[in-house]
Amino acid sequence: MIKNKKSGFVAVVGRPNSGKSTLLNYLVGERLAMVSKKAQATRKRMNIIVMYEETQIIFVDTPGIHKKERLLNQFMLDEALKAMGDSDLILFLAPATDSLKEYEKFLELNQSKNAKHIVLLTKIDHIKKDAILSKLMEYQKYQDKFQAIIPFSVNKKVGKKALLDEISKNLPDSPYLFDNDMITTENIRNIYKELIRESIFENLSDEIPYESDVVIDKIYESDEIDKIYATIVVEKDTQKGIIVGHKGEGIKRVGKLAREVLEHFANKKIYLNLFVSVKKGWSKNRDSLEEFGYIV
Repeated sequence: MIKNKKSGFVAVVGRPNSGKSTLLNYLVGERLAMVSKKAQATRKRMNIIVMYEETQIIFVDTPGIHKKERLLNQFMLDEALKAMGDSDLILFLAPATDSLKEYEKFLELNQSKNAKHIVLLTKIDHIKKDAILSKLMEYQKYQDKFQAIIPFSVNKKVGKKALLDEISKNLPDSPYLFDNDMITTENIRNIYKELIRESIFENLSDEIPYESDVVIDKIYESDEIDKIYATIVVEKDTQKGIIVGHKGEGIKRVGKLAREVLEHFANKKIYLNLFVSVKKGWSKNRDSLEEFGYIV
């Protein structure tokens, strides 16, 4: 029997650092979504496309669900809520080590939308088997709320087929919405920006990444090499000093890691030229946020 084609959007949501970007990079087989051990690394929605049998799944990576007063944090929460409202299905990531508190907050947010959702019990390799069963039992009191609950581990490669089967079952019959060889709707400029920003998160002390952003000034593309000129923007002169580092060691370290990741993604040589600029208070100013693409 020939299966009908299916296609649809799946919003991937959860608290900060619940493993959304790690999951999506694993499913698509590329490092597209920004991964960091530090919370709130993802700031904007990103579409990541996975073909599975006759289904085109457009996953929407979102910032972690959280509430804070800063304008940038408000933008990030709005991005997550918009993705929930615009999608055919929601995938809620629930680390197995968490209590049900975050899931209950999600249910409150989803109450008005009443969107279909799947609970993905992530990081099951962090707890013992009997604890996994116990956690699954805890969620049963909400079994009328979700379509399915699926134990999952990227490290142990557990749950991938079960997840994709369940998503496919819950998406509408539809022609493919994008070419079936696409893996993202993002342009190369935005992908390069996020990969450079990830290097900042991985290399610098905690106070820097959250008050920094990256602007891609120019890209020169060829078959053999891409030349990228980018500016790291921070809020204070002291932060610029930390990024540049003693005798330029900090910026060299950031640039080296970023170039390696960019080359792996682009599968060609990358020339990366990084500048550092100070724009005082940019993350707290509505006009400045809009310049960086964060419309609050």
